[in-house]
Amino acid sequence: MVPATDTAMDAALSAAISIAFHGVAYGMVLYLISVGLSVTMGLMGFVNLAHGVFAMAGGYAAVTLMARAGLPFFPALALSVVIVAALGMMIERTLYRRLYDAGELDQVLFTIGLVFMAVAAAKFIWGPQPQPAPVPEYLRGQLVMGGRAFPAYRSFLILSGAVVVAGLWLGLGRTRFGAQIRATVDNRRMAQSIGINTSLLFTCSFALGSGLAALGGALGADILAIDPTYAQEHLVFFLIVVAVGGLGSIIGPLAAALLLGVTASACSYLAPQFGAFFIYAATLAILLWRPHGLFGRKGAGP
Repeated sequence: MVPATDTAMDAALSAAISIAFHGVAYGMVLYLISVGLSVTMGLMGFVNLAHGVFAMAGGYAAVTLMARAGLPFFPALALSVVIVAALGMMIERTLYRRLYDAGELDQVLFTIGLVFMAVAAAKFIWGPQPQPAPVPEYLRGQLVMGGRAFPAYRSFLILSGAVVVAGLWLGLGRTRFGAQIRATVDNRRMAQSIGINTSLLFTCSFALGSGLAALGGALGADILAIDPTYAQEHLVFFLIVVAVGGLGSIIGPLAAALLLGVTASACSYLAPQFGAFFIYAATLAILLWRPHGLFGRKGAGP
């Protein structure tokens, strides 16, 4: 007969592992969506509250390409990223660029207006109901690791997030393009004075951020359902990741997203009656302690 103490410990361990696993998967989705916002806000100093629209567009594009065009999962995923990155580049060139020197209130009102327009357009084209998550058959089911079963697709999410983190760390930390971004985040005027084409850099960075948001929206549709209210409903969490992680950082949003994901998973499991209270309380405490975020640098930006 198994002692009650051992049974309770096994149950507590299983709960902790489940909370951590699902929290990390959720955090990786938040990171993929939010890291581009961190870079573009730190680089451009532009308050872009419409960033979630690109994640929503990526989710809708992937679902449509799979359901209506019959594309397999990975080609649909890649094409949706390319489409949304091109859309982001076009919007930056034609709309956002006109407001770089405007006040923060003008930027907030403009981007919130874009959110409302995107909500109406999505509802008109795809209807008000959530779209089914684009999960291929071979990523369904369970993976057994260490004698425990984990959802295969969420394991894939964690692996995908880790690959993107490594790619961003190498791409932005070990290349000329990344060095230009870091220099412009630190001091835009000085970067311009040494010959960095900040206009082209802004466009490329915005396309990269939009593409990453699309990737997060498409991959994370199993966790964050794609519907017309997506950009409004999850906006606060995207902003929390950026604020807590720190503007212009790659590692900061990762730490913030994982912290937020695990906290949200624990709250929903242990204290669902409190909703997101502990998340907001922890956010306030962190920002009172470090107003520029965990990895933010005072004085960074334009």
